[in-house]
Amino acid sequence: MNTSVTAEKKPTRFRTPSFGVQVLIGLVLGVVLGLVARSMGADGVDATTGEVDPNWLTETLSTVGGTFVTLLRAVVPPLVFLAIVASIANLRDVTGAARLAWRTLAWFAITALIAVVIGIVLGLVLQPGDHTSVTSDAASAPSTTGSWLDFLTGLVPANVLGLEGYDNGDGSVGFSFNVLQILVVSIAVGIATLKVGEAAEPFLGFVRSALAVVQKVLWWIILLAPVATVGLLGNAVASYGWDALGSLGMFTLAVYAGLALVVAGVYPALLRIHGLSVRQFFSGAWPAISLAFVSRSSIGTMPVTESVTERNLGVPRSYASFAVPLGATTKMDGCASIYPAISAIFVAQFFGLDLSVTDYLLIAFVSVIGSAATAGVTGATVMLTLTLSTLGLPLEGVGLLLAIDPILDMGRTAVNVAGQALVPTIVAKREGILDQTTYDAPRGRDAWREDEDTREPAPALA
Repeated sequence: MNTSVTAEKKPTRFRTPSFGVQVLIGLVLGVVLGLVARSMGADGVDATTGEVDPNWLTETLSTVGGTFVTLLRAVVPPLVFLAIVASIANLRDVTGAARLAWRTLAWFAITALIAVVIGIVLGLVLQPGDHTSVTSDAASAPSTTGSWLDFLTGLVPANVLGLEGYDNGDGSVGFSFNVLQILVVSIAVGIATLKVGEAAEPFLGFVRSALAVVQKVLWWIILLAPVATVGLLGNAVASYGWDALGSLGMFTLAVYAGLALVVAGVYPALLRIHGLSVRQFFSGAWPAISLAFVSRSSIGTMPVTESVTERNLGVPRSYASFAVPLGATTKMDGCASIYPAISAIFVAQFFGLDLSVTDYLLIAFVSVIGSAATAGVTGATVMLTLTLSTLGLPLEGVGLLLAIDPILDMGRTAVNVAGQALVPTIVAKREGILDQTTYDAPRGRDAWREDEDTREPAPALA
């Protein structure tokens, strides 16, 4: 008797696009809706304040994007504190931890120096300050400034939470977190736990558990990124359009040219020098880079950066958990190197001031040493004003550039995060601890996501 076995057909299950594709779709929709919102014009002018009332679509886009950024800001303080304390504790399992730390900082400085040199060269060649239609009427000093005194005094925590109060201007008081102070507190606590030894184990257990909970919450927020992309980019297009870009076209071109040279020239060259595939690096780091472009937050992107660095690029967990959080708060090739270098030259050219060789050396010094001043969720205004004040240039020049800052910040943050993944990869390769099999492996669908990780925990480094 013949028997036939009929294979049971599995029902076809609809698969949503990967996270990267979702973000790309969000980018396209954001530009389209932003252009539509801009074509709709404003709803009118507020009779009391004289400010333009945005139309309903612009307001909706602003609310969607702003809510995402607010959610990121909410988890930044506990995330930074817990991640730094846990990462310092992890270093005790690493042989040669001090050497790894110093080499990581050295490569942070090397790549920052290369980036700032590119920024200076582009500023001198393209001369953005001499090729702009923006007028001096737009010049105004920023509300947030940076100086070496502010930077140094800002290192001293006012309280254990890094909490600062400010006047809203309407009689009420608001609060914000100083990420740099949180970094100092967390480093001190992390070192103290190492010194205390066994007695600190219950505390470290709590820190690791709390970090896992905070990261889980952050993963939920990150899943909203494709929707937030529509709001953030759409609002930028609707609010600024091409008018502001047109008046600062050469400056915008110079900044993005510098970013492109670093991410598509310098980083690939460093990878090839160390025998690493450029394609594998960028395909592995892409989820973090794309999220950084959307969110404009190195710290908010930190869990994704750490995940791709470990799971896609093969950097050991015990080292990645230290290098990535440190880089997310201090490693800023876009915000702290390229941008302030070109901006300082722009301001000097706009006001007809000559810069000496010493001034260019100061720009490089500030970019390499003072990048920790940019620690925060978004923006590079503090770093820019720190550079201008060091050179003695008019701080009013910052006001000339604020109109297009959100558009520039997307590219700057993407480069920041690419560098934050690159340096641990290079250091791990040089130290012989990089998992080359993981680095060269085909990229699975969303292989970076923590809920799809099936690998065994990475062993402690020998």
